[in-house]
Amino acid sequence: MQSIILKTITFILTGLVSIASYGASTSGQSLLDRGMPITELNYPVTQCEDVSENYFGTEVNDPYHWLEDDLSPEVAEWVKGENELTQQYLRQIPYRQALASVYENMLDYEKISLPFPEGRYIYFYKNTGLQNQYVLYRQKDDSEAEVFIDPNRFSDDGTVSMETVSFSSDGSLVAYSISEGGSDWQKIVVMDAETKTIMEPVLEDIKFSNIAWLGNQGFYYSSYDKPEGSALSGKTEHHKLHFHKLGDQQKNDQVIFGANDGQQYRYVTGYTTEDERFLVISCSESTSGNKLFIKDLITASSSLVTVLDHFESDTQVIDNQGDELFLTTNLGAEKGKLVRVNANDPGTENWQTVIPENSHVLSVSTGSGYLFAHYMVDALSRVFQYDHQGKRLREIQLPDQGSSSLPYGKKEATTLYYTFENYHLPTTIFAFNANSGESEIYRTSKISFDSNQYVSKQVFYRSKDGTEIPMTITHRKGIELDSSHPVMLYGYGGFDVSLMPSFSVYLATWLKLGGIYAAANLRGGGEYGKQWHDAGRRLNKQNVFDDFIAAAEYLIREKYTCRQRLSISGSSNGGLLVGAVMIQRPDLIQVALPDVGVMDMLRYHLFTAGAGWAYDYGTSEESKEMFTYLLNYSPLHNIKTGQHYPATMVTTGDHDDRVVPAHSFKFAAELQAKQSGNAPVLIRIETDAGHGAGTPMSKIIEQGADVLAFTLFNMGIKALPEGFK
Repeated sequence: MQSIILKTITFILTGLVSIASYGASTSGQSLLDRGMPITELNYPVTQCEDVSENYFGTEVNDPYHWLEDDLSPEVAEWVKGENELTQQYLRQIPYRQALASVYENMLDYEKISLPFPEGRYIYFYKNTGLQNQYVLYRQKDDSEAEVFIDPNRFSDDGTVSMETVSFSSDGSLVAYSISEGGSDWQKIVVMDAETKTIMEPVLEDIKFSNIAWLGNQGFYYSSYDKPEGSALSGKTEHHKLHFHKLGDQQKNDQVIFGANDGQQYRYVTGYTTEDERFLVISCSESTSGNKLFIKDLITASSSLVTVLDHFESDTQVIDNQGDELFLTTNLGAEKGKLVRVNANDPGTENWQTVIPENSHVLSVSTGSGYLFAHYMVDALSRVFQYDHQGKRLREIQLPDQGSSSLPYGKKEATTLYYTFENYHLPTTIFAFNANSGESEIYRTSKISFDSNQYVSKQVFYRSKDGTEIPMTITHRKGIELDSSHPVMLYGYGGFDVSLMPSFSVYLATWLKLGGIYAAANLRGGGEYGKQWHDAGRRLNKQNVFDDFIAAAEYLIREKYTCRQRLSISGSSNGGLLVGAVMIQRPDLIQVALPDVGVMDMLRYHLFTAGAGWAYDYGTSEESKEMFTYLLNYSPLHNIKTGQHYPATMVTTGDHDDRVVPAHSFKFAAELQAKQSGNAPVLIRIETDAGHGAGTPMSKIIEQGADVLAFTLFNMGIKALPEGFK
């Protein structure tokens, strides 16, 4: 994240009022309605075209279809005009720059990752404060740490990031991938770890890939053939696993899996066991369910052995002891279990349970010759240590309710590391002795934030159909529930993703502003296993929106806030959530913040790897029933003329090749055309940025401050709270 010169800020705003002290008598009008000085919104003219598509006899108009062409100069001009309008609006918020300065100051502290040993060194990532990208350091024994790879040198503006880093087993070689402008398309650089010299030409056109070494010979990686037309929006379908032998040209890399008939899948991942005895190949067509194969690497001529030949489970090899494989699976165990099987005959009929399924979702890691089981109990962590025979040795005592990473490391490691955090406790790194079971604090956060002033509370509320949904609410201690507080309600609800407590400076800034943060664990996620996931996907997707609506109603009913102080936020699938809910219940929400959202549910599967999301969404092509269901909630297709929608800031990146920005472009254009009343509809399009990963710190600061300022301003907040520094 490149150093930014900090300024010591002092600001005096007339009429300073603490956000937390606002009374419940707010009128609900935006500052525009109150006559605050703000330039009239003259939206750029967005051309409408006579374009439509027929689905099962139903004609659906697509007037902004042309915004899908990311290579078009007309689209570039539209983006420029929308960004200019957005910045013109934001410049008139009186405390925008003050808020940005405070947010920047809060981010300006040393941040260090978990350490990990490779060869003769201990490696770790560090950001001195406001560097655009984290720097990879290494340290030998008690000597001073040295910079190993500094991604801030990759580009002047910090938009080239380092993603995957993988060392050979002896630590002498390293391969790392880089992303330009946030794109999922990456390059791989191979380097001598001792001398830090690049060894050969960069590998190109890598996407959704591990880097798995085989000794010092080379490594496995995955990619697609580059699509015709735009690399940022073209559809990708057949993933292939390659082996790159050091010294060979990339064009000569052997295709290990994916070239032959019967081996064509949307996602193919290869990884090796820690002892490099086995290559494990996982293949899938969607974001859930995988086939699994292994290859014994001791014998070069060995053939692939099938472990699973169907997509009915999520199953992975996590460890081996000689011929014995250890696998995590939800096959016949929706909350997950750990099994072992001999690699020579790995069929499911031979699986033996090591850690059985129980009532909580299980994930497993390995380190120091042990197994570590993470159970998610109402979206909170509990961690236990086992041996490889399945004997539970101890529970690792966590300092509070929240989220813990799993201890992880190599078999010979004597010390393992894990993290703990929640919504108001910054991340703490613990060192763990697996033999004694003792944990000690290795490193605490250096952020200037007094977590003792805040509290998190988990509540359960009923959704529309009576299902109980957990939600964690975080706020300053001692607040009065008088319906006055600004609330940011966050959700995701999809793809088996579990929303567990996590700390961020963005959230800490919101809390210091006097805001309340509420995170709802919606159906569609993975918090309670497969049934919970299934209850929020395909023809059950409306449950997710109902869960989120019920969360908003709970916060109002229990007097945490009122409609005029309620904002909703979500990214990616969460952006779809925000888009759908703001369209279905515009009366409930003051501010909507859809980020990189999936907004066109009829065409999402036609771009990049979007077809892989069909397990969660279904597609408009598969049946009339599925088309009708998608059409009925697709945010883009349900905007109504003359409706008063919430103040909305859509955010996206021009290099997002996962959820292509056309989703956000078309949604914003349609909403601007049909919005009634004075609530603004803006779109903020970050240039040289993608779906979020690798975004430079400078852009994180700018966007975060802009979103917070827009949110407060449209809640009627005239000034920042006194003492907010």
